Amino acid sequence: MKGILGRKVGMTQVFTKDGKLIPVTVVEVEPNVVMQVKTVDKDGYNAIQLGVFEKKEKLANKPEMGNAKKANTTPKRFLKEIRNVESAYNIGDTIGATVFEVGEIVDVTGTSKGKGFTGVIKRHNQSRGPMTHGSHYHRGPGSLGTMLPKRVLKGKKLAGHMGVETVTIQNLEIIEVNESENYILISGNVPGAKNSLVLIKSAVKNSRKADPKEILEYEVETVVDEVVESNVENTTNEDVNTAEETSEIKEEIEESK
Repeated sequence: MKGILGRKVGMTQVFTKDGKLIPVTVVEVEPNVVMQVKTVDKDGYNAIQLGVFEKKEKLANKPEMGNAKKANTTPKRFLKEIRNVESAYNIGDTIGATVFEVGEIVDVTGTSKGKGFTGVIKRHNQSRGPMTHGSHYHRGPGSLGTMLPKRVLKGKKLAGHMGVETVTIQNLEIIEVNESENYILISGNVPGAKNSLVLIKSAVKNSRKADPKEILEYEVETVVDEVVESNVENTTNEDVNTAEETSEIKEEIEESK
């Protein structure tokens, strides 16, 4: 098991050399710092605690400051534990985007968007009643209970708060890993709003083989600048020629006088 914390930036699309279009989610992945290392002897299980994105010291409490000093780093805004890590890490080590390779299958965990208080149709995908012919049942929850207990049974799907839940989408593919610009492209959608925290881990139920995709890369050309420079040179030469012609004409006029 391996993982890293990141921040969801948004979605875009890339093209492969085979001509396929792949919708991807861009995840900003700054180097994660190993804040703690837990072992079976001391804590009862093996895990590492990752920290990412700096936090102002004036906003951190004493336990957070002590934890950061042990790792020889600044306080972190987000902390997350990952159990049963494959590699051996020490306190203060950093984990970058290259922890994953192109073609690997991962599970991504995030917090879904909040929808507020919603009805049963939006929250549980129930159907509405007829909207015409004098029907008084439109978007209501329907019958709430049976005749015998004379109460609402537990687990009844009713209106209430929707969203802001921990959601994991499994078996997503790593399309691109860029360590220089600190981002990872993941195929498909990822739960959460923009700038929300996501956790990328090795897939638990993966049965597919790694199939890296070759992405088309775009290069920025400076042809426009060269054309502009050539135009500038041409204009300067033309200006010089016209100036010489005008000076010759003036000299001829003065000699004729």
